[in-house]
Amino acid sequence: MSRDLRKYARQTNFRLMIGALAVLFIIGDGLIYIFYGGSAAVTGLLCLLAAMIPIVLTLLFLLLLDWIRKRADRS
Repeated sequence: MSRDLRKYARQTNFRLMIGALAVLFIIGDGLIYIFYGGSAAVTGLLCLLAAMIPIVLTLLFLLLLDWIRKRADRS
């Protein structure tokens, strides 16, 4: 039986990223809510979302480059 270790590593990395984001947003923003209240939690959530914008844009750019490279390799 053969195993695709690259697929397994990709899947594990994706799950770790999702878990880290869940901890950051749920626990982090939950602690802000507990200690400072609802309006501070909303502000914290907005700040977390604003901080995600450059990260998401960078990832989208890298995915676009990968897509372009794969299309160039096919021809």
